[in-house]
Amino acid sequence: MKIIPNKNIYLDNASATPINKDVLKVMNKVEKSLFANPSAIHKEGVKVRSVIEDARNNIAKLINAHSDEIIFTGSGTESDALAILGVVRGWNIQNKGKIPHIITSKIEHPAVLENCCMLEKTNEAEVSYISVDKYGILNLDELKDSLKENTILVSVMYANNEIGTIEPIEEIAKIIRHFNKTNQNKILFHTDASQAMNYLYTENIEKLGVDLMTFNSSKIYGPKGIGALYKKRNINLCPLYEGGGQEFGLHSGTENVALIAGFSKALGITNKIKQSEVNKLTKIRNYGIQKLLELSDFSGYRIILNGDKEERLPNNINISILGISSELLVIELDAKGIQTSEKSACKSDSDNKSYVIEAIRKVCPRKGDEEDGSLRISMGRYTKMGDMDYLVKTLKNILEKYKKWK
Repeated sequence: MKIIPNKNIYLDNASATPINKDVLKVMNKVEKSLFANPSAIHKEGVKVRSVIEDARNNIAKLINAHSDEIIFTGSGTESDALAILGVVRGWNIQNKGKIPHIITSKIEHPAVLENCCMLEKTNEAEVSYISVDKYGILNLDELKDSLKENTILVSVMYANNEIGTIEPIEEIAKIIRHFNKTNQNKILFHTDASQAMNYLYTENIEKLGVDLMTFNSSKIYGPKGIGALYKKRNINLCPLYEGGGQEFGLHSGTENVALIAGFSKALGITNKIKQSEVNKLTKIRNYGIQKLLELSDFSGYRIILNGDKEERLPNNINISILGISSELLVIELDAKGIQTSEKSACKSDSDNKSYVIEAIRKVCPRKGDEEDGSLRISMGRYTKMGDMDYLVKTLKNILEKYKKWK
């Protein structure tokens, strides 16, 4: 007989968040009453178009941008691709025979890294991959040394999706601005802020100093299948594909109005409660880290916190329990009603170790041949302090169970 766990504690909010009930209400209202094609010029089409433009205006105001700088896409991944491929291929069209140079970090999301690798393979761009320190913070000196005359783009995420480390975005922007003063080609700065929107400063895009910013709805208690790219005015992008010319010619296809309306509502709610969420989750995070690391003292397993302790997303705990499979831990915890993840959810079908953990271990190596996976615990709006107690107690029992085979 199947045993159903008494508790259900969702600690995988970095992968996806549940839809907020008020967001769902907005989406249901749109779905019921607005069905026309927003490109149509009749009155029903105009009604639908107005919903899209109201959402665009609202999102623009929430990050202090212009409405024509917000491009709706199908996901955060697509926004990353549009930013990176769009900049490089647009530059290549205007500068035939010259290969541009782009810079990123070794711990970017696959949506950035895989597109950079593709550009290298197709000989469309030269790519520099900047290293990070043992906490996952970008090496700024290496970044400075990597900038050169044909550099056209730097892409560094605002906060890492796996270990939660917050990158010095404003410092990176200053380095690029300083270099641009004497360089003929103006370098653009792109950041993936998908994990940052809930918790970090995004209310003034000018202050951040970025030219392009990726964010999406599924991380902020909105619907899946909708993302956005902030693109500063006067930046030319090449579309990923051609079609009907929607979204300023950069994302062709009939817009999903309900998703766009839901996205706008979700971001509005996020901005209103951001500070209170940060305060609440920081306390839970710090308590959880302390209790999890204390398990090292009597579990027989060495437990390491991955990422920076201070410059860290308030909802992220990432640990390695050396000598036991992180996949096994996720399965065992799930059987007890706790949902976590190993590595990043977007790479969970891969047999390879986390390249993020590998990058930080090169400067902070593990001892011996102990298995070194990573367990990501990502809290959210509905996480309670007591959830950490249950997690620690459950994990302790699991480790005791497997200790005899260690």
